[in-house]
Amino acid sequence: MTTVVNPASTGPTSSGLERDARRIHDDKPISPGSIALGVIIGRMSEFFDFFVYGLGSVLVFPKLIFPFAPTPVAATLMSFAIFPLAFMARPVGSFVFMWIDRNYGRGTKLTIALFLLGGSTASIAFLPGYDTIGYWAVALLALFRMGQGFALGGAWDGLASLLNLNAPPNRRGWYAMIPQLGAPIGFALASILFGYFVANLSEADFISWGWRYPFFVAFAINVVALFARLRIVASKEFGSALEANELQARPIFEMLSKHAHDVVLGAFVPLASFAMFHLVTIFPLSWVTLYGGQSAAEFLFVQVLGAAVGIIGIILSGLIADRIGRRNQLMIGAIIIAIFSFSAPFLLDAGGKGQDAFIIIGFGILGLSFGQASGAVSSRFGQYYRYTGAALTSDLAWLVGAGFAPLVALGLASSFGIIFIGGYLISGAICTIAALSLSRVLDQSGEPGGQR
Repeated sequence: MTTVVNPASTGPTSSGLERDARRIHDDKPISPGSIALGVIIGRMSEFFDFFVYGLGSVLVFPKLIFPFAPTPVAATLMSFAIFPLAFMARPVGSFVFMWIDRNYGRGTKLTIALFLLGGSTASIAFLPGYDTIGYWAVALLALFRMGQGFALGGAWDGLASLLNLNAPPNRRGWYAMIPQLGAPIGFALASILFGYFVANLSEADFISWGWRYPFFVAFAINVVALFARLRIVASKEFGSALEANELQARPIFEMLSKHAHDVVLGAFVPLASFAMFHLVTIFPLSWVTLYGGQSAAEFLFVQVLGAAVGIIGIILSGLIADRIGRRNQLMIGAIIIAIFSFSAPFLLDAGGKGQDAFIIIGFGILGLSFGQASGAVSSRFGQYYRYTGAALTSDLAWLVGAGFAPLVALGLASSFGIIFIGGYLISGAICTIAALSLSRVLDQSGEPGGQR
């Protein structure tokens, strides 16, 4: 496969086959609506893979992979210790796949990344338990989990940026929230699948074979997402943005030499919503499973309802952000999360009704904040480094804000009391407020964050 070099750039922009595909589609312009649909499908597939694993880390792996743990809490903590490996591998994947992007094109990168992502997830479906292969089960689970994260580093496609480039100036908040819809949709699909099998199978059958089906489905979803994304990558609009250097993959270390402080700042801006993210999805399921209140099947379907509320919150975030600005929207979201942190522990420890209230209210607040968390400070990256800068910033934000959340939250709550998850939430809110305030100060001082 040959590469074509744009004279105005410092490296290849696309593979020859991608350019041929764009010539074929020159007379078929792609609409912003089609871009939005492709973005949502792409993000939904990524989150589905990660949430299938997250739910499995509560409902399956403690019993299947860690039966040697002295207590169910210890087994779940061991399972959660594997959880952050994907977030640690993701920046490494970004580094490798950026090189593939520069040399072989965006389509090649996405094809490899999504097949690896779906393959890693589907491979977990064939995983034997500890009783069959001993500690090799733990090693294989860790390997496949790292494969998920490594692949996700290559799934960064630039389609959200392309959508933003097509946004009217007064609708930036609305267009920014569209990619975020993929998260609650992916979570809802994963929860429905797990909820169905948990509700309709005996525990023995579920642990033996029932849990494997959601992992099989992940591969099929990734294939559908791949074709949806490749259709946009092959469009004239994407090619034009690529040739204009808007969506170019730059060497990571070169970008960091210009924008290291912007990457660090950007990684801390969404911490409030990212800390909240797994505290209304994975952690509360572990708490209910271990300490009671209602059955896992009932709670999963409550979380599906919560995801629907989260979708409404994300949509509202776009409307509000276009009126008051994305930065102000994020600041308000962080303040609301800080306030919620005082009541969250008491709701989660108040039995079934309180747990339901925790999920519904929590997802609503998450939607309002998470809806504008993506690319919150990407404007500080000039177009030359925006694609690479946004990718690495997102990697680090998820690692710091969400990667260790289930492990830390369950560790604190089980050792010192549920009240400590409130402290975890408020620490994320403080980081977001501080990062937004510092970003505002730098902007007002004329600090040239967005220049090449």
